[in-house]
Amino acid sequence: MKLPKILLSLGVLALVSACATPFTADVSRFQRLPAPTGESFAIEARDATRSGGLEFAQYASYVENKLVQQGYQRAASPEAATLVVKLDYGVNDGREKIDTRYTGFGAGYGWGGWGGWGWPHYSRYRYSPYYWSSFYDPFWGPGFGGGSEVYSYTVYRSFLDMDIVRKNGAPVFEGRAEATTRSSDLTKLVPNLVEAMFTGFPGNSGQTQRVKIDQTNSSS
Repeated sequence: MKLPKILLSLGVLALVSACATPFTADVSRFQRLPAPTGESFAIEARDATRSGGLEFAQYASYVENKLVQQGYQRAASPEAATLVVKLDYGVNDGREKIDTRYTGFGAGYGWGGWGGWGWPHYSRYRYSPYYWSSFYDPFWGPGFGGGSEVYSYTVYRSFLDMDIVRKNGAPVFEGRAEATTRSSDLTKLVPNLVEAMFTGFPGNSGQTQRVKIDQTNSSS
């Protein structure tokens, strides 16, 4: 029977298209950063319980590489740094979202709609989460002509907060990147949030920018 093969091919094409969907984040920045010449930095966790952890060290290394690319220097020790970078990140527990999808191509077999997914986030202010979408889920089953059905899925809000202060505590940068997704995997979310934070860095103070990231090239 040729119809299922055709529908399967359409499903594969949709999956390929879904994989190419960019990661989208909203980035807000307030800054009066000094020129990088002569400035050195050290990175610390805003949440002291994360200090010394392997997970935090991994995410901090992404930020460190981005700052070096901007011309700032790694300090020989935290005490020697002229700037202190404070990081925080997280994802909420998610909430259920109700949506509808098209079901089937004529009688016989049908390929259901494709739902979105993405990466979670939180902010220093701890208000309720946003959501982003980039992953797609195929649904194959019997079809009974054109139509739609209601379905539910979970969406998550993730965040990355990055503050930079001088040794005396004077702030020079406050940034927040947020995303809404169907994934709560921080190992995927944080690298993309870091990439979004440093897109157009340090940015125009007081503006929120929507950033789209090619997920195959993030956090380098």
